[in-house]
Amino acid sequence: MAHSRLVSADLPATGTELLFLEDLEVGNRWYSGWREITADDVANFAQLTGDHDPLHEQSAASADPAGRSPFGEPVAHGLLGMGVMAGLSGDHPRASTLALVGVHDWNFEHPIYFGDRVQVLTVVERITPHGRRAGRVIWHRQLLNQSGRIVQQGRIVTLVARRSPVRPTTNGRHAPVTLPLDREC
Repeated sequence: MAHSRLVSADLPATGTELLFLEDLEVGNRWYSGWREITADDVANFAQLTGDHDPLHEQSAASADPAGRSPFGEPVAHGLLGMGVMAGLSGDHPRASTLALVGVHDWNFEHPIYFGDRVQVLTVVERITPHGRRAGRVIWHRQLLNQSGRIVQQGRIVTLVARRSPVRPTTNGRHAPVTLPLDREC
């Protein structure tokens, strides 16, 4: 599956500029950098979580069928992949996130093997107002391996700060709130 490597021309691809709700549009997309998943990553994750399932150990490639993984070799924990996805996508885009509020329809499509390199494709799927100071953003995220194969994907829902709060108007819409210049914070 071929993916375009283009990002929206008006948005930084490097993740250096902090983006607010007003900067985002449905369809904006970003690719993160790459990260290799190592046997040490998997062992450290197993130690941290207590998940020592044999699928995630070097013995999963054993010649003995009783100790062999159904994948033929050891695989990373699915939740390790989600954690790496969260880390890689944190700066691509670098949004002014206030809170993670949901994970929806997360699917583990294919295993992540030791030595695989992964990156994240993030696409803005939906933006809705959420109070005066934020908006609710639904991001579709795909964790891709070095072959372009989607290994995990789903929707992440966050609250993203507005650059300026808004106030309700008489017609039910919102208008920016302007604070006096002499106001001390």
